[in-house]
Amino acid sequence: MTTTATTAQSSSRTATARTRHQMIFVNLPVADVARSREFFTALGYGFDEEMCNDAALALELGPDHYAMLLSRDFFAQFHDHAVAEAGQVEVLTCLSAASREEVDAVVDAAVAAGGRQVRRMEHGDYMYGRSYTDLDGHVWEIMWMDVEGARRAGAFGC
Repeated sequence: MTTTATTAQSSSRTATARTRHQMIFVNLPVADVARSREFFTALGYGFDEEMCNDAALALELGPDHYAMLLSRDFFAQFHDHAVAEAGQVEVLTCLSAASREEVDAVVDAAVAAGGRQVRRMEHGDYMYGRSYTDLDGHVWEIMWMDVEGARRAGAFGC
């Protein structure tokens, strides 16, 4: 009887607990792993070499945050669906920046390295962002936000 009660309490706690993750790996297919390394190196990013090989790059986005740039063939081994063609948007990866100037620096470097600017977004004096596509057409949004300014403006309506 005690075992049943303990199991029920454990199940209840699991069902209501908020899920949190310690690491994130965004997996993206790329046509040329070496070319992708050159592109992101030109933007100032580094790689976790322990997780890199001829078919995969572990692009470091932050502490325990990675974009895994996988050759199309290697990427296809992780699922049973067709791999999106280059230029199709399957995900939009948004990364924070410390300032408006950092947003511009990252996107300008991406364009200079062969990427393409997609759009620019500005909401009052509390949010600024620009997006670019990398060499494989993946969309990367770099965004700066003054959270307190956004709150004052009522931007968080949920």
